[in-house]
Amino acid sequence: MKVTVLGSGSTGNAVLISTENTRVLVDAGMSAKQILERFSAVGEDPADLDAVLITHEHSDHAGGLRVLMKSVNCPVFVSGETEEAFYATRRGFRNGDSEGAKRRDALRNRTERIESSREFRIGDIDFEPFSVPHDAADNFGFVAKKDGVRIATLMDFGYITALIKERLRGCDAIVIESNHSRDMLKTCSVYTWELKQRIASRNGHLSNEDLSDWLQNEYDGGASEIVLAHLSQRANEPHLARLMAESALQMRPGLFRSDTKITVSYHHRPTDWIAF
Repeated sequence: MKVTVLGSGSTGNAVLISTENTRVLVDAGMSAKQILERFSAVGEDPADLDAVLITHEHSDHAGGLRVLMKSVNCPVFVSGETEEAFYATRRGFRNGDSEGAKRRDALRNRTERIESSREFRIGDIDFEPFSVPHDAADNFGFVAKKDGVRIATLMDFGYITALIKERLRGCDAIVIESNHSRDMLKTCSVYTWELKQRIASRNGHLSNEDLSDWLQNEYDGGASEIVLAHLSQRANEPHLARLMAESALQMRPGLFRSDTKITVSYHHRPTDWIAF
């Protein structure tokens, strides 16, 4: 099993998980054109895609889905709450009702209903989902499992809950949000006060500082790779996010040192494959 972050940031997110027999696209937050180009960049053919898995309805995770469905021949795995929220996302805005209708048409007879708290299988990959705190209809992270390998992916959550801590134990690789620097968020002149409050809330996004606290004090140290994802392009800086995460690992008590490699994902290009 292997994983690559095709692109991640405030403008769009997509992750590809692959085995010899199965390929699953997790979220479609970039444009369909960008997603297809990223497939080519990592040596994959969109025609081989077995499923699209949508974690929640926000545009930076599902905004490219409708158009993408014209180019791929696979089902969309989505919870009922998220599917309905996806159809309603643009209502109240100009062209909202027609966009909702287009989304229903694009997904008609192409969805597989899942639950955010019940395991499901796509091809030869088992998915163990778990709810995460975010202001979406039914957002979840998950652990993808095959032949004893565990790869976790979770973005868009405000704090690390006891459930998240439990699910991340024993993982071989973790793709996890490191959205913003608290100080950079406070001083960001582009964001409104209301948006800053939303991002910093317990149903918003995880900060570099919160992730570092988990890495230093509660992470089990077992993953060979951690990929920092969903970095804000206005309230974070990739080198800062990496430095804080690496420093947290170095500050772990001597008996709990970890050789975990920290990688940063970017919005404009895919990461290298992480393979097991």
